[in-house]
Amino acid sequence: MKKQLHNLREKYKGTKFAPVYNALHTFLYTPDIVAEKKGAHVHDATDLKRVMNTVIMALIPCLIFGIFNTGYQHYLAMGEVSRVTSFFDVENFWNLKNLWIGLIKVLPLVIVSYGVGLGIEFIFAAIKGHEVEEGYLVTGMLVPLIVPVDIPLWMLAVAVAFGVVIGKEVFGGTGMNILNPALTIRAFLFFAYPTWMSGDKVWVHGAVERTQAIADGAQLDAISGETVLGQLAQNQSLSFSLWEQIMGFIPGSVGETSTILILIAGLYLIFTKVASWRIMVSAVIGALVMGLIFNQAANLGWISTTNTFYGLMSLPFWQHLFLGGLAFGVVYMATDPVTGTQTIKGMWWYGFFIGLISVLIRVFNPAYPEGVMLAILLMNVFAPTIDYYVLEGNMKKRLKRLKVKNA
Repeated sequence: MKKQLHNLREKYKGTKFAPVYNALHTFLYTPDIVAEKKGAHVHDATDLKRVMNTVIMALIPCLIFGIFNTGYQHYLAMGEVSRVTSFFDVENFWNLKNLWIGLIKVLPLVIVSYGVGLGIEFIFAAIKGHEVEEGYLVTGMLVPLIVPVDIPLWMLAVAVAFGVVIGKEVFGGTGMNILNPALTIRAFLFFAYPTWMSGDKVWVHGAVERTQAIADGAQLDAISGETVLGQLAQNQSLSFSLWEQIMGFIPGSVGETSTILILIAGLYLIFTKVASWRIMVSAVIGALVMGLIFNQAANLGWISTTNTFYGLMSLPFWQHLFLGGLAFGVVYMATDPVTGTQTIKGMWWYGFFIGLISVLIRVFNPAYPEGVMLAILLMNVFAPTIDYYVLEGNMKKRLKRLKVKNA
């Protein structure tokens, strides 16, 4: 097969179809475009394909857990399974019934994400005559994990098309975009179809259809899929224990509920030197600082206990790390090397403000009790500015030292 594909590449070399065959060859085999053997080049085994594959491997546990959690949340809402008692609860969580529902709902999201996204990238590569990079391999996996399980497939397809074309291709493709493509897709969904991206029905499979059936007169019990953040935003008492929140046995986007798995994946990405630990650590610090400030405001009585802000303000500052998409966004999307900062000092400021703004938006926007998406997109815009001032500061210090030395 490799020989046949090589022959096709030679046959269509120089034509508009050349990038398509080059992309297929690179996807199936080792990339054959390397630095010259002569000259001052450092050669190692790292290339874009290996980096993307490393991130995908770090996402696989979240995908598998999300598939089972999709079925578990559905049957738990229906009263057909009991609350999970341990991470290895085979009867209630790791069973084929949950797996089957999860596969039916999650796999189509993955297929649409990759089908539409890669299709558009191949079309642009053929039209513009540039190579197809492996950047969308990670984006295509991220998108199904950051959306509600029952999002209509046509909405997802429209959003992916928007994110790839407007969020990346108009800037020149992989490596040239200023906004994280996966978050651009999610932001499009949120602003274009808000009823499918928020509320207490979209996070559990079947809740939307069951609610509509009840509205049409069916004698059924309603299913509530309220997330922990949603409950806090309405000053409700939490229906999920801290253990369930950390492990991920709660409603939410497909792959962002299990903080423990995300933490393990983050350590893996740091160990493989694919993601910046500085951004992760500083984002955690920023979230803790903002959460601590809000805790002090609540303790001092600055906010009434009946105020909609009180629930999230009084939440222990450290607990923000386990809720919503904060951990997922910090590990997988804030560390995007294309849209983030490049300087070491810039990484600290960049991550700090992502964590701080995430909690700030989360508390002051009860209608959308989540903030990491908007925080990362905002800091994507400011990342070049942060790097600029860091570099300017470094140059001023060096010039000052030079003047002192020559004085």
